[in-house]
Amino acid sequence: MYENILKKYPPEKENLIYILHEIQDTHPQNYIPEDAVREVGEFLKIAPNHIYGVLTFYSMFSTKPRGKNVIRFCQSPPCFLKGSDKIVAKLREMLGIKLGETTKDGLFTLEVCECLGVCGNAPVMMINEDIYGDLNEDKIVKIIEDYKGGLK
Repeated sequence: MYENILKKYPPEKENLIYILHEIQDTHPQNYIPEDAVREVGEFLKIAPNHIYGVLTFYSMFSTKPRGKNVIRFCQSPPCFLKGSDKIVAKLREMLGIKLGETTKDGLFTLEVCECLGVCGNAPVMMINEDIYGDLNEDKIVKIIEDYKGGLK
């Protein structure tokens, strides 16, 4: 099932993270399923428990289905000091989900992360690969509406 991705890489352990990223990025539910772990393990001659160790160490990977748009909200001290807790509460209210959950329509998953490296623009969030900074409740409403309306 993942042969098109695997054939792009030599069967070397150094390619594990690249392969996992590509599998997750191309999966419609933004995660790495169990069958992918088995197939990658066979291809790279790596035990599945080693692959799961990598998947659980790095927060950007998920082993459970997620929404089409993954929202990662920074919870670092600079973001917190600039009101990130209020903005996350607004997101939870708008989306009707808790942290770590996915909306019923499968459009959004809400996660937190330790740092997005854009402290000068705190509070900050990332949706898929796009970073949004200097956030407030009004900006959040507009951003989410754009995603819901297909503008992003």
